Amino acid sequence: MGNRFIRAALWASAGLPLLLSGCGSVNVNLWPFGGEGAQDRPMKPPNSTEYQCNGGKRFYVRSLDNGAAAWLIYPDRQVRLDKVSSTSGARYSNGIAMLEINGNEATLADGPAISYTGCKAAGSK
Repeated sequence: MGNRFIRAALWASAGLPLLLSGCGSVNVNLWPFGGEGAQDRPMKPPNSTEYQCNGGKRFYVRSLDNGAAAWLIYPDRQVRLDKVSSTSGARYSNGIAMLEINGNEATLADGPAISYTGCKAAGSK
């Protein structure tokens, strides 16, 4: 009986790598903004403006409450920003992120590490 158990364990350990090797080629990317093939599947959120920035970066903005707030849509998360006073254009912030929109141009800073510059509304020249 022990010999039969050892033989079964050997067959299972030999077959396991074959089964797992098939899993290596499966690429399931359900998030529409990031990862491989993201450029192949452009997906603009409804009622939003797309901003294309230096370095191939992009984000989307949706106006809320008649312009009193903005819904910022990053490739990996979404953030609400409230309108703050500005001398020109519109400025939105949540205390960490700062979005400035002046006509068709925008600048976005989110903490010390994230900076989007040279952003223009998609379709504008």
